[in-house]
Amino acid sequence: MKNLFKLFLNKLPRPLLIRLSYVVRPVLALFLKGENFTDPIDGKSFRSFLPYGYGKQRNNVLSPSTLSLERHRLLWLYLMNETNFFLKDTETSSALKVLHFAPEQAFYKRFKKMENLDYITTDLESPLADVKADICNLPFNDNSFDFILCNHVLEHIPDDTKAMQELYRVLKPKGIGVFQIPQDLSRATTFEDNTITDKKERAKIFGQYDHVRIYGRDYFDKLRDIGFKVDEVDYTSTLSDSEIEQYCLAKGEIIPVVYKP
Repeated sequence: MKNLFKLFLNKLPRPLLIRLSYVVRPVLALFLKGENFTDPIDGKSFRSFLPYGYGKQRNNVLSPSTLSLERHRLLWLYLMNETNFFLKDTETSSALKVLHFAPEQAFYKRFKKMENLDYITTDLESPLADVKADICNLPFNDNSFDFILCNHVLEHIPDDTKAMQELYRVLKPKGIGVFQIPQDLSRATTFEDNTITDKKERAKIFGQYDHVRIYGRDYFDKLRDIGFKVDEVDYTSTLSDSEIEQYCLAKGEIIPVVYKP
């Protein structure tokens, strides 16, 4: 199964993968039903999760029911327990205006149904995008959104500085963003090389064929240089070892939470 999943991830276009997953997901969820591991997003439990990875496959990380990965489940727990994302503004009773880049299937339908959100999705290719847009040239006014989710997007963007500037521009003052990226915390500085264009070489060096860099610990300072206030949230440190194992989380993974002053 690991080799089959790897073949699909590397050979099929992402929009097609999204469409096919809606057909396959109910079958996988039924087949793997059990009690060993739980997806906190929908509360369903399984005897195991699925493997995942474009290069080296990670075992027991992809939820059969929501198709969430470790980072999705960690973000769900953080949003649920530590933010007002699931609540109406108590002062104005207005909906939070949310911009979600490359919306993940684990979240998309759930967020769309939430009455406390004015929820807009955007991407250049995703069939789940409401607005087809280039992150480096967004078609939104300044200070438009209360909350921005932009997760595992910036590592694909050649000019990530321009993308970050656009995210800052459209976020409201006092607004919140979550900008997760694949990050090597053992690296002090980000590595990128624009001369590497071969897909196999990119996968070998950057971890995925369509990535253009590996972010290091300096990622947080780059966001600060744009103007954001940044919290480096190690949310797994607030959870027990049994919870981390039950939810299949990556211990020590950092959630970059940003604020616009």
